[in-house]
Amino acid sequence: MAFASDPVQRGTVASLARPGGNITGIEDLQSALNVKRVELIKLAMPKMGRVAFLTNDSGWDPAKLTALRKEQDAQAQAIGVSMFRVKLNDPSEFDSATAAIIQGRPDALNVSPSTMNFRLRNEIAEFATKHRLPSAGAFRAFALAGILLSYGADLASMCRRGADYVDKILKGTKPADLPVEQSTKFELVINLKTAKALGLAIPPSLLGRADEVIQ
Repeated sequence: MAFASDPVQRGTVASLARPGGNITGIEDLQSALNVKRVELIKLAMPKMGRVAFLTNDSGWDPAKLTALRKEQDAQAQAIGVSMFRVKLNDPSEFDSATAAIIQGRPDALNVSPSTMNFRLRNEIAEFATKHRLPSAGAFRAFALAGILLSYGADLASMCRRGADYVDKILKGTKPADLPVEQSTKFELVINLKTAKALGLAIPPSLLGRADEVIQ
């Protein structure tokens, strides 16, 4: 795997140090970064108090997912934000999911890095801008689609490391003997076109932290 979210919690590998079986690679730490993205939106919108979290629960162990959500809720509350979650597991649910977001009256939208959200990133960005919701996503592609900002692991860097794993495995190393690495390179991308459309002024301190600014 060139990049994967929560491989231990999802049961893909036994542990990071000793993955076991025939799977190993890079973890992108996305679940750990979800509240960090909320923090970044709050820097641009200090009065933000309520955030909709567009998520996907497929492939998760229910008990582990419940524990993760409790941890995320506590982290969000520590910065003065409450989150409510809306599931989007299939494209057919897009209209009902966005209706649920509007009904929840959030100040902003946090978009999880699920495959479904990535696939629908253009539609999600259009929805967020139309309803004047500052939004955050996991990858640069989200910001390019029109999401206000993205913060997450650098996909190109992880793919290069994934190629190193392939090289070792082809030379005879067993996947079970290769520890899963955690990504160490992250990037913040801010879309100023979206900020302008929302009438939102991005503080210079936040712009200064950005790896890329989309004009």
